Amino acid sequence: MKHLFLIAITLSIMYANGQESIKPNHQMKNSNNYGIFENQTNVGNPVNKGSIDYNNDTQEYTITGSGVNVWGANDQFQYIYKSIQGDFILRARVKFVGKGIDPHRKIGWMIRNNLSSNSPEVHASIHGDGLTSLQYRKTNGGETEQIIESDNKMPDVVQLERRGHDYYMSTAKFGDSLVTTKLEGVNLRNEVFVGLYVCSHNPDVMEKAIFSNVRIVKPASKDFMEYRDYIGSTLEIMNIETGQRKTLLSSGHSLQAPNWINQDKELVYNSNGFLYNFNIKTKEVKQIETGFATSNNNDHVFSFDEKILGISHHNQKNNGISSIYIMDPKGDSIPRKITSDGVGASYLHGISPDNKKLIFTGHRNNKYDIYSIDIESRKETQLTDTKDLDDGSEYSPDGKYIFFNSNRTGNMQLWRMQADGSNPTQLTFNTNFKDWFPHVSPDGKWIAFISFPPTIAFGNHPFYKHCTLRLMPIEGGTPKIIAYIYGGQGTINVPSWSKDSKHIAFVTNSDTF
Repeated sequence: MKHLFLIAITLSIMYANGQESIKPNHQMKNSNNYGIFENQTNVGNPVNKGSIDYNNDTQEYTITGSGVNVWGANDQFQYIYKSIQGDFILRARVKFVGKGIDPHRKIGWMIRNNLSSNSPEVHASIHGDGLTSLQYRKTNGGETEQIIESDNKMPDVVQLERRGHDYYMSTAKFGDSLVTTKLEGVNLRNEVFVGLYVCSHNPDVMEKAIFSNVRIVKPASKDFMEYRDYIGSTLEIMNIETGQRKTLLSSGHSLQAPNWINQDKELVYNSNGFLYNFNIKTKEVKQIETGFATSNNNDHVFSFDEKILGISHHNQKNNGISSIYIMDPKGDSIPRKITSDGVGASYLHGISPDNKKLIFTGHRNNKYDIYSIDIESRKETQLTDTKDLDDGSEYSPDGKYIFFNSNRTGNMQLWRMQADGSNPTQLTFNTNFKDWFPHVSPDGKWIAFISFPPTIAFGNHPFYKHCTLRLMPIEGGTPKIIAYIYGGQGTINVPSWSKDSKHIAFVTNSDTF
């Protein structure tokens, strides 16, 4: 790993009983590259000054810090921060480096009115001995109080959210569901500093921690109107084995439904009815020619061999109802219409491996079911027939199965059926999740999908919610969480695996700030 900062002095590294700490005698220099943050400081002026190292490639922060404590009436710690107003969500994976010296060393998220040592603040902290706590100081120079010492010991995912004057700490061991604690009525300023901190709890010792998947999110406003109001988007990719995420592109526009093409060199996404190509290496964005089809929704699909691009366009000749077309993936001035006018809305989700059929969610007979359609004959075949919603269909790479989501048993869950619609089999069962859009890895081993919280209304998959991305074996089994996100509709609606089956692409959301 290439470090972006220069060390001005030689550090003395102590190894005592297998414990690693850093004991400097002078201030360590920082780079001026702070990632998503605006600056750094040593709050409380500790004798030994900490440092920040941000790695552009991994988007990780390595922070060293000292300080007597974060407690009582005054604090000392190393802090990397930015200014923000209103409500927000802070989230990161956190990890101490080494066993450390003091069991009360602390790392986590810190919210402060100002940068003085006695500022009013709220912080979510992980201690060296595994203790997790939500602590706060209501007034300048007041005593620090504690709302909870969580039973969740040594989590490595920490989230701190502000809603008005209430604060929510959520923690988990990566892969598990977040456990949330609420703190009410702490009246910090509307404009505050937020950031990551490290405190050694020993003025003579420097401790180190690594923070990854660091996100600062401005959620949608309370009066947000779905499908009328949109907030910004971030295009991300993730290594499914490590959970390491990387931000590729951030925009004030609504970006939706990315999928990989061209040997994993490019991503295609929808924005405002148009399709765009993003080159991962050069970061260049190009609009894809779609001719008259300028009201495309986020249900665009490439065939397995990338010779066909299928789109769902709201056809004005069909009263603005979504119809399905196919086109040249490199651009096409006259996409070819496949579904017929006057039969109901059609939302594309999959193309068969032999490029002969499309599968889609069709509104027919006053309900939504899954249909296939022969590309040449344009003959439709109904594959599901339930009173509730069947959606999100996708072929397995061998073409033998179709995976989909259905709420036919009362909760939106994942299912599998034969390619002809026979033998439907339920795959997920946890009522704490509403599971949507199963995507099968190209090697046929895994299913990645998005899970909405249980509070979501029956049959809905809305924008801008606390969601998770989960992974399970293709034959079924217990899913595990691979990402904690703020998103939902548009996050992962279409096939989103890289061809090497090692990464997925998705969109998260945040208002601009």
